[in-house]
Amino acid sequence: MTASPDSTRPPTPGSSPAATRPGPAVAAPLHIGPLEIATPVVLAPMAGVTNASFRRLCRLYGERALPEALRPQQEGPVTTVAGGLAAPAGLYVTEMVTTRALVERNAKTLAMVRTDPAERVRSIQLYGVDPATVAAAVRILVTEDLADHIDLNFGCPVPKVTRKGGGAALPWKRDLLEAIMCAAVQASESAVAVTGRQRAVPVTVKMRLGIDDDHETFLDAARLAADAGIAALTLHARTARQHYAGKARWEQIARLKEATSLPVLGNGDIWSGDDAVAMLETTGCDGVVVGRGCQGRPWLFADIVAAMHGRAERTRPDLDAVIAVIKEHGRLLAAELGEDRGVRDLRKHIGWYLKGYPVGGAARAELMRVSSLTELDAALARMRERLPAQVPFPGAAAEGPRGRAGSPRRPHLPDGWLDSPYLGPADRALLAEAELDVSGG
Repeated sequence: MTASPDSTRPPTPGSSPAATRPGPAVAAPLHIGPLEIATPVVLAPMAGVTNASFRRLCRLYGERALPEALRPQQEGPVTTVAGGLAAPAGLYVTEMVTTRALVERNAKTLAMVRTDPAERVRSIQLYGVDPATVAAAVRILVTEDLADHIDLNFGCPVPKVTRKGGGAALPWKRDLLEAIMCAAVQASESAVAVTGRQRAVPVTVKMRLGIDDDHETFLDAARLAADAGIAALTLHARTARQHYAGKARWEQIARLKEATSLPVLGNGDIWSGDDAVAMLETTGCDGVVVGRGCQGRPWLFADIVAAMHGRAERTRPDLDAVIAVIKEHGRLLAAELGEDRGVRDLRKHIGWYLKGYPVGGAARAELMRVSSLTELDAALARMRERLPAQVPFPGAAAEGPRGRAGSPRRPHLPDGWLDSPYLGPADRALLAEAELDVSGG
């Protein structure tokens, strides 16, 4: 991605007063293989959202909130004294890519895994259901030097995936889960050895609690992951049945932490820096993963980083600050994707950015039709000139969940899927159709 001239420093939303000096750090650094994550926060992969432009915005906000001693002085990878890679303000993971598409060298998929050269650590999430295909995809990422960290997604609750046995349904089949994890770890290790890479490429796993309350899988999955050589676990503390509804069950993150020696990252209902600290303190987990809470709020990572380092400042942008971020995001997307595609991609973010601000339905509708940076700037100017001189941060109305969480729904599963925790012949046939380009959860 080619950065616009001023994109090395994101616009500065307003902040509430900072403490006179930092307090003690709340979170200890997290180590995943050769990766040293000084602030243990992770941007979750989100389809159509976490492209290079959005990852850059989130990372730069996070880095700006670091204590000065931890703040990198240049873009790109930073090595540690021990020869590992530093991720001072956390990990920022690509959109999920399917292993089959990567192995078939799909052009769109290859573009997604060619990450922003300014990134500190190249983290890529894979979705796959066949051990051999997963292994082949991992070998591509390692031998072609496309990744420093690989995450495997076993949390997707989308019906068109689970009804074929993929996503959050897959961990129920323990033999398949074990085979995929082992294949991925072994492929990474062998590819590192063959190519003589300086550092290992650790493999981690993201999962849910299980299919529903009667079919929990996360503790068995953690045991299998440890035996397979997985480096860390992320638990989205909902079942597939919950989808994104209701409250994440943080007590289950604590239960996982007690049950495994692997690092555990918690995911679910992180809407603020204070939420991140609360999850760490109440569950004992080693880090947090943020998804929907940062949509339209890349500065959430500044809040989280500040909170984890014991600082009191929090970001409270007025409308003018938000408009500046929208413009910068549009410029980044235009540089990454081309102006027409980039501005169209920005449209989905605009509603999230303006959540809670009294801009009016007509202005929102006009912004959803813009197709160039010039049109974007003009529409934002027209919106702004109709409003008072000061449009302050609207408080709780601008925070919390983005989009519709929906309601719990019965998981769509293959016929007889729950009859046995091991694969049968009919299950194997269905899995051939399960690898689709979908969002992971």
